[in-house]
Amino acid sequence: MTARTAAAAILLLAAAACAPVVQGGPPIPLPPGLQETAQLGSVIVSSDWLEAEEDFSDTFSDEVGEELARCMHGTAPVDVRIHLDNLDRAGRLETLIRGDGVHTLSGTVEFVLPGPDRQVVGRFPVEVATSAQGRLGGLLGDRQMMVSEEFGRAVCDQAFGRNPRMRGPHNATRG
Repeated sequence: MTARTAAAAILLLAAAACAPVVQGGPPIPLPPGLQETAQLGSVIVSSDWLEAEEDFSDTFSDEVGEELARCMHGTAPVDVRIHLDNLDRAGRLETLIRGDGVHTLSGTVEFVLPGPDRQVVGRFPVEVATSAQGRLGGLLGDRQMMVSEEFGRAVCDQAFGRNPRMRGPHNATRG
């Protein structure tokens, strides 16, 4: 675990089950210049009560942080605040019987400039759904990791116009 990941996990644990860390308000697109220069600063996460395993905060912090580090490759630190609203994972038995299932996660993400003013420079809702990966994936897979990775990829796509796991023209920055 890197120092950045450890710090993000500590911040996540401190903020879990607390009042939302997001300021709130209408969606704000990330400025195009910042899309190219942003570097991941801290990740702070809050949620109301979520039905999840004890390690969800660690898993979420690690996976989202890894995805954001892949798409925020500039030099200007930007903090990310995330408030999670809903988590729903496909049941293992149900997935085994049906042959597949869906994990969903939703929340609000804000990009904030560090400093005393903590200016919000980007804000948007994120909702993701990902496959349980069939019977075997549904039975043995890490459901929290799957949906957390998907959430991180969606944040990258919405804020920066690129999926950190894809290469090619689809991954070009929106202008």
